[in-house]
Amino acid sequence: MTVTIGRRELLAALGGAAVAWPLAARAQQARKLRTIGFLGSTAASAESERTSAFVKRLSELGWIEGRTVAIEYRWGGGRTERFAEIAAEFVRLKVDLIVATGTPTVVAAKQATPVIPIVFSMACDPVGTGLVAHLARPGGNITGLSTQAPDLVGKRLELLREALPAIRRLAIFANLESPLVVLEAREVEAAARAMGLEAIRVCPKTSGGITKFSEHEAD
Repeated sequence: MTVTIGRRELLAALGGAAVAWPLAARAQQARKLRTIGFLGSTAASAESERTSAFVKRLSELGWIEGRTVAIEYRWGGGRTERFAEIAAEFVRLKVDLIVATGTPTVVAAKQATPVIPIVFSMACDPVGTGLVAHLARPGGNITGLSTQAPDLVGKRLELLREALPAIRRLAIFANLESPLVVLEAREVEAAARAMGLEAIRVCPKTSGGITKFSEHEAD
């Protein structure tokens, strides 16, 4: 059987194909975009400068948001349990890379996946907190920039002692759910003992929406 298509029908078919093809091509391209999961520790408004700098630098390197790379932003609002939820979501989404913006978010990402590459913009003492094996050779799936805040603890106490020479007892206000805070608290306690000071941890605990504080003597 022979089917004859008139000139008008042929032009209409070709026109429809011309319209449909770019749409299909764009959809296919969108599916193939590499995806970055951006795990912010606080809120979008608080980290706007950081995200702007991140997107700008990506663009300078040829990774343009929405064209050559997709970025999924999530914000933890400073809540440890939220960090874990977001990290698990990124694993389900099968993102190609996770960017984390602070030590607790990096910990959550590491616990969520040993496979997806994780880059942190800042983590305090990543070796001491167990995030990486070595600064020069981090190993695993994690790398990034570190700060050595615990190393400054002794100097801070020295300055405090100079400003308040009569001080004999100090309180460490600490959220012990953060591995970084635990590490720093230990350093503060050790430095305080060396100076003959008594150190007490004051730890916030939330129950039923109410924050209470419990006092723990230093070891």
